[in-house]
Amino acid sequence: MIHAQTARLKNWMDYNKMRTIIMIPFTLIGVCAILILAVGLYVRFTNTAKDMVTEKNIQIVEQTNQAMNSYLKEMMQVSDSVYYHILKQQDISNVEAGESVELLYNANQDKVVNIALFDTEGRIVYGIPSSTAKKNSSPGNEKWYLDAASNIENLHFSLPYVQNIFDTSDTSYRWVVSLSRYVEFEREGKVEDGVLLVDMNFSGIEQILKNVNLGNSGYLYLMDQDGEIIYHPRQQLLYSGLAEEDNRLVKEYEDGGYVIAFQGEERLNTVKTVGYTGWKLVAVVPMEEVVSTYQDLRYYILILSICLIIVLIWVSTVVSEKLTVPIERLEGTVESLEAGNLETRIAISGSEEIRHLGKSVQQMVNQMKRLMAEIVVEQELKRKTEFEALETQINPHFLYNTLDSIVWMIENGKNEGAVKMVTSLARLFRISIRGRSIVPVRDELAHAEYYLAIQNVRYKNKFSYSVEASEEVKDYATVKLILQPMIENSINHGMEYMEKDDGGEIIVRAYTAEESLLLEVEDNGCGMTPERLKQVLNGGEYVRSKASGIGVGNVNERIRLHFGKEYGVEIVSEPDEGTIVRMRMPLQKAEEKAEGGRQV
Repeated sequence: MIHAQTARLKNWMDYNKMRTIIMIPFTLIGVCAILILAVGLYVRFTNTAKDMVTEKNIQIVEQTNQAMNSYLKEMMQVSDSVYYHILKQQDISNVEAGESVELLYNANQDKVVNIALFDTEGRIVYGIPSSTAKKNSSPGNEKWYLDAASNIENLHFSLPYVQNIFDTSDTSYRWVVSLSRYVEFEREGKVEDGVLLVDMNFSGIEQILKNVNLGNSGYLYLMDQDGEIIYHPRQQLLYSGLAEEDNRLVKEYEDGGYVIAFQGEERLNTVKTVGYTGWKLVAVVPMEEVVSTYQDLRYYILILSICLIIVLIWVSTVVSEKLTVPIERLEGTVESLEAGNLETRIAISGSEEIRHLGKSVQQMVNQMKRLMAEIVVEQELKRKTEFEALETQINPHFLYNTLDSIVWMIENGKNEGAVKMVTSLARLFRISIRGRSIVPVRDELAHAEYYLAIQNVRYKNKFSYSVEASEEVKDYATVKLILQPMIENSINHGMEYMEKDDGGEIIVRAYTAEESLLLEVEDNGCGMTPERLKQVLNGGEYVRSKASGIGVGNVNERIRLHFGKEYGVEIVSEPDEGTIVRMRMPLQKAEEKAEGGRQV
């Protein structure tokens, strides 16, 4: 009973899985179309709202800018009046000059806090309402003074600060913006240089900016060309570190409207540069407020999209029902194929298109079986052919040269050496002619040792040699005839120019490291230049032995044919230091590696 229910549940799940797969394309196409339309409408309305708010903000900022320009222009006119109409025309020591400055101050005292003239030492020459400085003050070190003294051709506006230089009866501290300039004035008949200071009441600027209305959460702030805040409705919070503003980012922007992400919120910033000063007015309105007008439209678009998606799913379900049964049968046979049963007969039923699909799958399976059989045969044949071709590269030069040496020794009465060479040659060829391509390391080392013995006699003990390997290493499997070509290269290229007494040495090693079997041939011969070594390693030209004709490339290819591309030949060489040729193979016991179906 339980098994029957489980089977019905599985069939139902498979049935619905197939139906869902068929429904997905129809549903996705419809959903994508609906979403594109909805997003397009929403983006269009949002952009329209943004453009409208931007235009409105630009108008507000323009109006504020005009008010700021008017205010600053009045202050500049005060400074120009003092300079051009009083200091340029009268001696500052005259009573009339002081009265003129005082009259000008009284006419603008609702906007002007101080008017003062300083000499080049920073001392007050004349000031109103106070002409004396506090004991601990240093006007000559103030930024407004230094700016005017260093750039004598311009008017300079400072950032807001508390004016505490002048000694007045009023103990309150007033926030001011200083307008300073370099001037020349006459005192007691002498022309002197100095700095004219006009302190503007910051509350005038503050009042202009406070009256700006930018909606429920919008606001306006003022900064200088370096991004320093001059006015901000949350100025105290900014100074105390409880709030932050994007002024450092906005200072790089030209005049216009920009959508800027700040602290996870998108905001519409409208920038306008204030004339005369380089200051920037920045109107900030959160984008959420910009698009709030279209909140109902967003819900309408969402509801309409959901309704259309439901209709699409229903239509897709009806259509998929007509295709489910034959596709379910076809799926069952395909799952059998996935399990590796290539003898499965494909179920062909349903509409013409599904029947055609079933026939195509059946033809594909038949073709796959044929191709797999052909590939197996071809790959095995190719592997054997390539390996046999590499092994047949061994030429008889070595045998000819060795037999000539034996004949020469016999003719010269060196019978003991001839016997040794014949014995080593016989043992060497007994190992070489074995039919297996994979041999134990002990056999390959023995072959190398016999070969070294023969060559040592041929070259009249021109070099010494040694073979280093542990008994454990000798039980691993290696490709046959890979040490001899490397030893041959060491003799022909490394020992060729060495004399008998030069201490030529060849060392053959076998050891394991990093889960690999390593066979090495090291000599202390002439070595190779970096250019020659790079040429050999890159395959541009393989070192070939003069006797056997087997080169580095041959050995490298045979190792890779057996064990894969990650194994092969490595060479380390330094001129006049010697050469190490290292052959890397996987760690495999000799009895575990079969060649042609036989155990080694």
